[in-house]
Amino acid sequence: MTPGHLLDKFIKDFLQPNKDFLDQLHRAVDDICTFLKEDCFRHSTTKVQKVIKGGSAAKGTTLKTGSDADLVVFPSTLQSYTSQRNERDKVVQEIRRQLEAWQQKTQFEVTFEMSKWKAPRVLSFSLKSKNVNESVDFDVLPAFNALGQLHSGSTPGPQVYAGLIDLYRSSDLPGGEFSTCFTELQRNFIVSRPTKLKNLIRLMKHWYKQCERKLKSKGSLPPKYALELLTVYAWERGSGSESFDTAEGFRTVLDLVTKYQQLCIFWNVNYNFEDETMRMFLLAQIQKTRPVILDPADPTGDVGGGDRWCWHLLAKEARQWLASLCMRDGAGNPVQLWNVPVRPMRGCCLKSGWTCWRPCS
Repeated sequence: MTPGHLLDKFIKDFLQPNKDFLDQLHRAVDDICTFLKEDCFRHSTTKVQKVIKGGSAAKGTTLKTGSDADLVVFPSTLQSYTSQRNERDKVVQEIRRQLEAWQQKTQFEVTFEMSKWKAPRVLSFSLKSKNVNESVDFDVLPAFNALGQLHSGSTPGPQVYAGLIDLYRSSDLPGGEFSTCFTELQRNFIVSRPTKLKNLIRLMKHWYKQCERKLKSKGSLPPKYALELLTVYAWERGSGSESFDTAEGFRTVLDLVTKYQQLCIFWNVNYNFEDETMRMFLLAQIQKTRPVILDPADPTGDVGGGDRWCWHLLAKEARQWLASLCMRDGAGNPVQLWNVPVRPMRGCCLKSGWTCWRPCS
């Protein structure tokens, strides 16, 4: 059996969640979303414009254990990015009060457990299987409806991001502070991808969790979302096939992790260089310290972060895995690497929206 087939079997046997639990999970989440949309603020002037499912459960990349997901609630009271920042605590408190009362009188096929840890900005709960050792942790997050009612297949106009860019430039807010507003776009970026690519993302997330456990005393790692986007990038540039070799994909992503000091990755699926304001902002973003990995839904969110130390830790682990036996075939030869550009190129490839490098002098 080839390394690719062994990894496929490992993913199927140990990483993919139980189908019955997934079905039960989806039904429970649908009920919770209906409550949040229709009943949570029934006795209030507040109206919920929509509830968006995000995270691994919505994208189709859930693991058997330790996965998380988001339910983003868009109440009418949050009418700007600023009001989201200033008023979300009050919204969370009301949702907590209503949801706790509702879940106590509702029957679920799964176990519903509210988090005992009460954070002001987020409401957390877990849904656990009653039959198998599987669970998903959820965060309920209130957000400003920056996208409005986004029609299927459509992308936001530049005006959607204009206020966000102005706020980012005029304040000391970190990039991605309002990424919850764009959860729908983050989900759509992954959910339509081939099943095998989602399984490779599962494998990379599992590898990341092993690294987290091993390195927790040495410092934090880059965001898990960065590794997810790096996996998509590797597949887009190196394969594009729906039936690729999993070992080749795994090795390619690990190899990219080791070359973090050269990475500058972005997509133009939701924003691009046509609008002048956006163009100038993106040019500034992609000139930051490498690695740069821009959130395809939120141009202010550089999930690469430019933090060399956390990437150094992850790259050290990646090098050890690249040297391991699981990266070799039966004859002892290294698994083939996808041809993904990693070296600096002269000029900037702005049209493709895939990758950009600082121009050579």
